[in-house]
Formats: sequence, C-alpha cells, structure tokens
Amino acid sequence: MTDEQKTRITVDIYGQTYTIVGTETSSHVRLVASMVDDRMREISARNRYLDSSKIAVLTAVNSVHDYLKLKERVEQIEQELNKLKG
Repeated sequence: MTDEQKTRITVDIYGQTYTIVGTETSSHVRLVASMVDDRMREISARNRYLDSSKIAVLTAVNSVHDYLKLKERVEQIEQELNKLKG
C-alpha cells in the first residue's frame, strides 16, 4: 500500500481529536468516528462516575461483542443458505 492510496482524516471522538490514516473513504471514517463517539456518550450517560479510559474500554468491549454476535448470525444465515442450495 502506497502513501498515495491512503487518506488522512481528522475526527473528534468524545472531546478528543484524532487523525485517522487509512484506505477507506473520508465519509466512512467519519461515520465510524461518529458511531464510536455516540457509543461512548451513551455509556458515559449511564455511568457518570467512569473516566474516559474506562468508557473507551467499555465501548471497545461492547463493539467487539456486537461484532461477534453479528458474525455468528452471518455464519448461521450462510449455513441456512447452503442447506437451501444443497
């Protein structure tokens, strides 16, 4: 991957500015950052005593949990589809 293929996007997440470098479109990166920011603010609203590091870890844990559940569901759907094809 060359530097020409990478984009550099500055986003704000939970009051902090981050520069994200990658190959995704700027709109995709902004959407991801917005979703992370929203999730962190949801967790913070329910747990006002937590500092930002703990909020970030809980956001990561919740996001990976959601990812694994979705991955499991996709695998189930793929199995069902394969049965229908067979």
